[in-house]
Amino acid sequence: MLSTLPLENIQAIFIDRDGTIGGDNTVHYPGEFSLFPFTEKIIEILKEKNIKILSFTNQPGISRGEASEEDFIKELEAFGFDGIYICPHSHTDGCSCRKPGTGMLLKAADDYNLDLTKCVVIGDRWTDIVAGSKVKAKTILVQTGAGQEALNEHREKWEDIDPNYIAEDLNDGINWLLNK
Repeated sequence: MLSTLPLENIQAIFIDRDGTIGGDNTVHYPGEFSLFPFTEKIIEILKEKNIKILSFTNQPGISRGEASEEDFIKELEAFGFDGIYICPHSHTDGCSCRKPGTGMLLKAADDYNLDLTKCVVIGDRWTDIVAGSKVKAKTILVQTGAGQEALNEHREKWEDIDPNYIAEDLNDGINWLLNK
């Protein structure tokens, strides 16, 4: 449980993009993407607490030429993320970075010298929760975006994993985390 991980010991929070910080259960490319009204304030609060905020997102549209990695990076940096990890591959490419693979989390751990057991993963898809669980990070599933679908239609893919907390949205998840 997160009660064993006091807030001051959290090294980083990995947050998914689509459906978690804004948008819905589909991909909206940079320039078309809107944050939820509370997201900017949440990022500000976490920064005040000196917690690294890292984006980790699957964006196969990059490999299909529908968007550029540069545009995603610029957008996420403008939102206030300290680090950005993007898997540009399709689910059929077999890469290790695409969630539920752990490549993005492991790369960030190496880049920032993180102990992933002292990190939190927040997302709206089963792949976010499985990736976080594989590295023994704490996990929060938000019910925005594809969160309801992840709980109700894709439960068999979770490999008997339960998130540490199921939140209404990112705001609820961070409030729960801050009040533990």
